[in-house]
Amino acid sequence: MRRRALALLPLLLVLLLAANGVLRQRLADFVESFPTPRAAVPAGWPAPQYDFSGNPVTASGFELGRRLFHDPRLSLDGSISCASCHQQFAAFAHLDHRVSHGLHGANGTRNAPALFNLAWQPALMWDGAIHNLELQPLAPLANPVEMGETLEGVLVKLRADAGYRRRFEAAFGPGEIDSRRVLLALTQFIGTLRSADSRYDRGELSAREREGLALFRRHCATCHREPLFTDYSYRGNGLDADSADAGRGAISGKAAERGRFKVPSLRNVAVTAPYMHDGRFDTLSQVLRHYASGIRDSAALDPALRGGLALGPEQQQALVAFLETLTDEAFLQDARYAEPLP
Repeated sequence: MRRRALALLPLLLVLLLAANGVLRQRLADFVESFPTPRAAVPAGWPAPQYDFSGNPVTASGFELGRRLFHDPRLSLDGSISCASCHQQFAAFAHLDHRVSHGLHGANGTRNAPALFNLAWQPALMWDGAIHNLELQPLAPLANPVEMGETLEGVLVKLRADAGYRRRFEAAFGPGEIDSRRVLLALTQFIGTLRSADSRYDRGELSAREREGLALFRRHCATCHREPLFTDYSYRGNGLDADSADAGRGAISGKAAERGRFKVPSLRNVAVTAPYMHDGRFDTLSQVLRHYASGIRDSAALDPALRGGLALGPEQQQALVAFLETLTDEAFLQDARYAEPLP
């Protein structure tokens, strides 16, 4: 019953925009009555990489992080929020955008990755450039074609806002709004974006989907390891003979790693198009055709992909059917992650 109520909340929030202040407050109280997402580990999952003991999740800290995530004032000109490129209905990816869009419509260089189960990642970004979840927000914040702001510029705006001053004090106690508190609050939000309730997790698969699961385990599970559906390694998957993007090679300095990128999780993959680090594929069918017949050789190519995967059209369709069972509808509709009321 509670899950159904959460799923209806986005619609209720929209309807509430035209309602009076009393109703707005009642709905706000209703939303806050739901438990704050916690850093719980689903059964059968490994321990997360991020240690929340140094940043325990609280209701006030999580709500502050949620507000910061959705606030465009964190960008230089007040036009771009974290949520601009990480949309909840797309599992916090950027639906239909091959690369991220930032200030003044500028294009980034890579596809904005989906955000969920980040606490399990040993390193962040397509190339693993960031090793601490608390530091992750600094990358888009300072990128001139994303949010283009400085941390000091953000602090000036937040300190001038009485509402934020109250929220920071509620979350962390008396004291000035500083960079550490901003990053801790954002981490409480993004670190608890947990997706673990798909039909796959509940074992609700049809015969066709079970066929796809068997094919997945035979051909794909080496890199996309259950239950997280990634091993977080960096691999070349035959996109180009000579990659224009150095990928992991730019971080490691190793020529053999040029064009290697982090293996993404396949959870919610049916709603996070387009695909690959540069968003070159629009559909899962295109992705599977690439693995079956489009692999290009290079020094970075993973040995398991040489010669492609033996997947005929029917098998590819079965795999797509299975991948669609990884969509976590409760996560996509959870009102606790949605943009907060003003």
